Order: sequence, then structure tokens, then C-alpha cells
Amino acid sequence: MGKRKYGRLVAGLIVVPLALAACASGGDEGGTDGGGTEDQTLKLWHYESENGAMGIAWDEAIKIFEEETGATVEFERKAFEQIQQTAGMVLSSDEGPDLMEYNKGNATAGLLASQGLLTDLTDVADERGWSDALPESIQTTARYDERGVMGSGAWYGVPNYGEFVTVYYNKALFEEHGVEVPTTLAEMEAAMDTFVDAGVTPLGMAGAEYPAGQLFYQLALSQADRDFVTAYQTYTEEVDFQADPLKYGAETFDAWVKAGYVAPDSASLKAEDMGVAFINGTTPMIVSGSWWYGRFVSEIEGFDWGVFNFPGNTLNAGSSGNLWVVPENSENKELAYEFIDITMRPEIQALLGNNGGLPLAADPADVTDEKSQELITAFNEVLENDGLAFYPDWPVPGYYDVLVAGFQSLINQSQSPQEVLDTIGTSYADGVANIQ
Repeated sequence: MGKRKYGRLVAGLIVVPLALAACASGGDEGGTDGGGTEDQTLKLWHYESENGAMGIAWDEAIKIFEEETGATVEFERKAFEQIQQTAGMVLSSDEGPDLMEYNKGNATAGLLASQGLLTDLTDVADERGWSDALPESIQTTARYDERGVMGSGAWYGVPNYGEFVTVYYNKALFEEHGVEVPTTLAEMEAAMDTFVDAGVTPLGMAGAEYPAGQLFYQLALSQADRDFVTAYQTYTEEVDFQADPLKYGAETFDAWVKAGYVAPDSASLKAEDMGVAFINGTTPMIVSGSWWYGRFVSEIEGFDWGVFNFPGNTLNAGSSGNLWVVPENSENKELAYEFIDITMRPEIQALLGNNGGLPLAADPADVTDEKSQELITAFNEVLENDGLAFYPDWPVPGYYDVLVAGFQSLINQSQSPQEVLDTIGTSYADGVANIQ
């Protein structure tokens, strides 16, 4: 994979021509033939919250799609975990959607692509201009080889927003306890000590889902370089789980639990629990993704909040956003392509950007919301450092569940860091061996 340069948002957002959405696709093997679409139905699944940036933008895209095509959208909002755990089974049947939002990476979209469950979109991406609209670095998560490894090969998905992991903080609680925004990891630990001394658990956590694994990865990345990310994600070199940076990540995570930075009972909490606690103003900080931003903008009342990037890190978990994928069994592929086009239009991308999302195909002048600009500024800082390091669960199929279980056991202190590293390292090595 090697080093890549990532484009700058807002100061240089990719502008998709308005004509893009009107382009017709050829060579579709199934679905409509580009003729009349009235009385046809596009079955659409995604898992964005109704008041989140992507949810707001996709709802508007549905309205435009139905008005312009005369077709009907049969939309179902699915839980992330629901799609994550059942996608392979559902897409092997005739019960799946025509178009679906799906997680990117080797263990998810790559796995389904290698199993023949997703439509090869390479020709469509060229014909409709998606391959020109999105920079090469963002295309990393759209393309998969025959093994399901990202970064090369055919197009199997279309990303149209960015995402990354950052630190959300409650400005009122920081001010109340005399805490400044930290710029180094040592300063962050000192800030958390201040909260602990005051009887406040400083860091919201959710051990039953992705946040714990992402915190571990952020800590590991504080000691990592791009070569490590390339080796970990694409198997260019052997990865030693009992050595830094992964050893540092697990041992520091464990030390943070012991220091009271993370509540022991958070081992059983889900991401929603963590997010709601922050919305309610009871949690000083959470380390999580930009996908929360739009929801926090719309739901947080009574206190000011903001973001700062994980202190001292050049590398951060993040990538393009999730993918629009078209199942191979889709009955209406042309309608699916048309809907993807609409989500790429500047007006939809601007709506996404002005509601706390990170658009990849907007006119910069259209993103005017001051709060949204705060998030985009933080993301630009990561991009300028070539700092997107993907996610810890991506390398091999089934790894998400392995990481969740491992870091739950660190939160509840039922295993040592070395035991956790041994478990997740063995699973990683077995998965890589199966792929190669």
C-alpha cells in the first residue's frame, strides 16, 4: 500500500459536476435497462441515524430519487451490528437489498467481494465518473483484489464521505475542573488524573462494541509509523503482537483502566450507551468517530463541546466512510447506480457537510456551518500528516468480535495485556494464513 497523499477537505473538496448524476450506465447485467422506472422499487438498507449527517443527506437523496425516477424506495434502517453479523447469509439469499451501506475493509466488504456476493462496479465507476471524482487514496477502500484485500483490483463499493477517530470533550466540565485541552499523551493523562481526583470518570467507554478496540488502536498508533500500518493491514511484513506498538497499546489501555480513567462497568456497555452519556453531559471525554458529530450537534443542549485530535498522534484510525455496495443478487442494479449518483451530487454533499459530516464531493463554498468547519479542520490536520490508518478490525474476517472480546477482558480485568495480545495475535495470524 505504501505512503499516500490524502486530499484536503473544504480547502480542496472534490467537486463533482452536476451532470454526473444524469450519466447513464451501460453493461449492467441485471435490473432495469434505463427505460421507464415507474412502479419499480429500490430496496435500500443503511444504518445511519435519522438525525446524523449521513442520515439527513440520504433521506434527502431518497426524496430526489423518487421525484426524478418515479421509482419507489423501500428503505430499512438496520443496526450496524445487524448488518455486520448477517450480511454474508442475507446476500447469499434472495432476501437482500438492491443497495446497501456496508463497512469497508478486508474483513467486511473485501470478504463479501471475494465470495462473489457483491457486484463488480469497475465499469460503472468509469462510466459514471466515480473513479474520476474520488482521489486514489479514498479509492483504497473501494477496490479489492481476488483475495478480498483492499487497495487494488476491482471496484466493489463507492465511498462518498470521510471519517476518522478523534476526541470529543465537554468544555463545561473541562472549565469546571480547570482542565486545559491536552496536546500530548502525558498532558491527557494528567487531565484525566484531575478528573479522577474529583471523583469523575474522565473517559466514556463501550466495551461491548467498537470503542474499546479503537482506543487500543489509537494508543498503539501513538508509537507507530506508516510501515506498521501497511504491514498490519496488508500483510507486507510479519506483525509481532508482543512487541511495540501493539504491546504499548494493550499495556497502556490496561494502565488506564487501573488508574480509573475507564469505568469497569463499561465492559458491558454499547456505543449507544457511551454516546448518550456524552450527550447527557456526564462524561468529560470520549474517543470515537466523526460519525457522532452530526448527532451531537442536533441533540446536545445546555453545554458547549468540541473536538481535539488524539494528543501527539500523527496516525489516527480513519478512512473513507462506509461504502455503497450493490449485492450481486440485486434485482434493480441500474436504480442502485442512480441512487449512488444522487448521493454524490454537490447539493447532497453540502447537506452532509453542513450537518457534521465530512463530504468528499462538495463545493467548498457550500459548506458554511461553523460547527461543521470545526470537525473538518480537525480532519484536515490528520490528512495533512498522511494520518489515516484505517481500523484495527479490518485485516481479517471475524476479527471485530475477537477485538471486542479481548478488550472487554481488559476493562473487567479478567485477562492480562499479554494474554489479550496472545489471543488477538493468534487470531490475526490464522486469518492472514487463510487469506494468503
